[in-house]
Amino acid sequence: MNVVLVEPEIPPNTGNVARLCAATQSTLHLVGPLGFRLDDKTLKRAGMDYWEQVTWKSWDSLEQLQTVVRQEPRPPSFYYVTTKSKRPYTQPRYCVGDYLVFGRETAGLPKALLDANSETTITIPMFNPQARSLNLATAVAVVLYEAVRQVKGF
Repeated sequence: MNVVLVEPEIPPNTGNVARLCAATQSTLHLVGPLGFRLDDKTLKRAGMDYWEQVTWKSWDSLEQLQTVVRQEPRPPSFYYVTTKSKRPYTQPRYCVGDYLVFGRETAGLPKALLDANSETTITIPMFNPQARSLNLATAVAVVLYEAVRQVKGF
């Protein structure tokens, strides 16, 4: 699987997502601008010794990543995770190589991106209307492990 963090802002979240990617053998894609330096001590501490086990790539923009991916013979799907969707993350039938796209901690993904891709937006149901959203690393874990379960089984 592929995990895409668009403009992540908080180093420990990105470090925790890197650990998830190492554990699931998923590729981590970091789309800039980032809210921290990649050599940030906090980022490395959060990922601890997992960074050497993570396949990761850095991109200037989501468009750059998508342009490269669309050149593949059988382009995978992109799923955009947002609180603004009605489609639960368990509904899609994920395939090997699909991309799970997550937005910034403070703002999520841009509205224009979500509107342009409404058929592939997904959400994690929230049962407490007072809770705005889950922590980024938690949200990645929930969706990524469902995708891995579907593709590889447990």
